[in-house]
Amino acid sequence: MRSRPFVFSEIPMNVTEPRTETPAEQVLHSTFGYPAFRGQQQAIIDTLLAGQNCLVLMPTGGGKSLCYQIPALLRRGVGVVVSPLIALMQDQVDALRELGVRASFLNSTLPQQEQWQVIEALRQGELDLLYVAPERLNQPATLQLLSEIPVALFAIDEAHCVSQWGHDFRADYLQLGVLQERFPEVPRIALTATADANTRDEIARRLGLEDAPHFISGFDRPNIQYRIAQKQNPRQQLLRFLRREHEHDAGIVYCLSRKKVEDTAAWLAQQGFDAVPYHAGLSAQERQRNQQRFLREDGVIVVATIAFGMGIDKPDVRFIVHLDLPKSLESYYQETGRAGRDGEPATAWMVYGLQDVIMLRQMMDSSQGSEQFKRIERARLDAMLGLCEITSCRRQALLHYFGEDSPERCGNCDTCLQPVPTWDGTEAARKALSCVYRTGQRFGVAYLIDVLLGAESDKIFQNDHHQVSTYGIGKELSPNAWRSVFRQLVARGYLGVDHASYGGLFLNEKSRALLKGEEAIALRVDTQEPSEKAVKKARSKHSIADADHTLWEALRECRKQLAIENDVAPYVIFHDASLMDMLHYRPLTEAQFLSISGVGQSKLEKYGAAFLEVIRAHEQ
Repeated sequence: MRSRPFVFSEIPMNVTEPRTETPAEQVLHSTFGYPAFRGQQQAIIDTLLAGQNCLVLMPTGGGKSLCYQIPALLRRGVGVVVSPLIALMQDQVDALRELGVRASFLNSTLPQQEQWQVIEALRQGELDLLYVAPERLNQPATLQLLSEIPVALFAIDEAHCVSQWGHDFRADYLQLGVLQERFPEVPRIALTATADANTRDEIARRLGLEDAPHFISGFDRPNIQYRIAQKQNPRQQLLRFLRREHEHDAGIVYCLSRKKVEDTAAWLAQQGFDAVPYHAGLSAQERQRNQQRFLREDGVIVVATIAFGMGIDKPDVRFIVHLDLPKSLESYYQETGRAGRDGEPATAWMVYGLQDVIMLRQMMDSSQGSEQFKRIERARLDAMLGLCEITSCRRQALLHYFGEDSPERCGNCDTCLQPVPTWDGTEAARKALSCVYRTGQRFGVAYLIDVLLGAESDKIFQNDHHQVSTYGIGKELSPNAWRSVFRQLVARGYLGVDHASYGGLFLNEKSRALLKGEEAIALRVDTQEPSEKAVKKARSKHSIADADHTLWEALRECRKQLAIENDVAPYVIFHDASLMDMLHYRPLTEAQFLSISGVGQSKLEKYGAAFLEVIRAHEQ
C-alpha cells in the first residue's frame, strides 16, 4: 500500500476514448459502479438479452449475479431468481435496494400481509428482481401468477442442486424443468460455481439446456492459499493457525457432526474468539441470529456443518477451516471458495487423519444408494484423498480435476511454499500389508501397529498373534510413523475398510503387486505446517502501510456506522475493495468518488458525503 503524496491523475477514470456505451455498460457503471465487465460476463449478458438460454460455471466471487441482474434490468418484466437460500434472501435484496434496484423476495418467512404486498407489486410492474425458493416457485399459484405478468428471465442459482450426483442435492430443483414447458419464450440461465462433467450434463438435461451455450470460466482462485496438514492435536493446531494468521478475522470452521460443531464453537469462545455454532439441529431463530452476526459483525467465526455457507455473500471471509475431511473435491472447492470473495488473500486450511479416511469409507460402503452411486462416490472420495496425499502442487491437482490446465507450481499452496520430502516406503508398506493378511484381515490400525511393534497385550496373546511372522518386525518405525503408512495405504486404495467390523482393514486386488514386491511406493514424510516466514511471504503483498492505517480504520468505522443506521451488513454499504480504492486514490470530489470501484449513482447520493468528509479530514 502506497504512502507517498496522492496524485489523483492516477485514478482509472471510467472514460477512455469517446464511444457510445452499450445499455449493459451504462447499467454496469451507473447502477453497480464497476468500470468494465470481467471475463465472460459481457458474452453471457448479451446471450440473455438476445433471449437465449445459457449454463454458467463461474467461481465464487467471479461475478455470477451481474450476469442475470443486468439483463433483468434491461429486459421487459421482472427477473425471477430461483435460490434455495431462504435465510439469505433478505440480505441479497437489501444489497440490491442499496443500488436503487427494485428487488424483493417471496418465501415462507414473510408475513401474509407482506406476501400480498409483493404479489401486488409484481402485478403492477413495480419490481425488477424477485427472489423465490424452488418449492415456492413450483406451487401452482406462483406459476399462474408469473404466467399473467411479463417475466424478463429465470435465473436458477446454485444449479448443482438439481443433480442427484452432486454434493448439495435439493429435491425441489428436479421440478424446475416446468419452466421450459410453461415459459418457453422466457430465457433461462443456470449458474453454479462447482460442477464436474457428469453434474454439468445432468444440470443441462434436467433444466432443458442441452442446446444452450455453456460458459465455463476458470476455476482458479489464486488469492486462496491451500494448506493441508495431518491431524496430531487438531484443536491446538487450529489455535496456532488462528493466533498466528487470523487473530481478528472472519472465517468458517467446518466439522462433520453437530456435536463437534457445538463443542468446537464453545472451546473457541473459551479461547477468546467470537465463535458461534450453526447446524440443522439448532432452532431456526438461533441459526438466523448466528448467521446475521457473521454477516454484519467483524471477526465472527462460524463453526458449522456443510449446511452453512452456500450463497453467503460476505466478501471478507479470510479463512476456511476443515477439521474433518470433505467427501469430495466438489464439496471442498465449494466450501473453500467462500473465502476471499473480495480478491484479497485468504487461507483454506485443513487437517485430516486416518480416522477421517476410515469413517468416510465406512459411511460410503454402508450407504443405501445403488452400486452406481457408490462407485461414483468412491471415485470422488479417492480424488479428495489424492489431493491430501499429493506431494506436488495442490492447486494444479485441484484445477486438473475440474478439467483446467495450470502451471506446474502455483507458489501459493503448502507443497509449493515448503516442498514435501518423500521416502521409499515399499518395505514398510509390505510389512503393513502382510500384517493385515497374517492377522486375518479383520483388525483396525491400532491393533495392527501393536502387532508390528511387538506389544505384549492380552488381546494379542489371546489371538495367538504373537506367533505370526509379522509380530515385532516393525520396531524401526514409531507408532505415529506406522499410522502415517496405514493412512497413506488406505487413502491410495491399497487397503479396504470393512464397515461391518468397526474399521477392520483388508487386502484388495491393488495390494497384490505391492505385497509381492512387484511394485514400489514412495510415501510422503508427514511434515509440520509451512514455516511462518513462508506464510508471511505469501500474505504480505496486500498489506496496508503503517502510514495508511489511521485512514483505513476511519473508513471502516464510517462504513460500520452507516451499516448500523441502515440495518444492513457493512459489505452492503461497500466492499473492502472499494475502501481500498478510497485509501489508494483519496478522492476529494463527488466526480472523483464516482470513479471508485463499486460506487454507482445511488451509492454516491447515499454515502458519498460521509466518506468524502472522512477523506478530506485526513488529507488536511
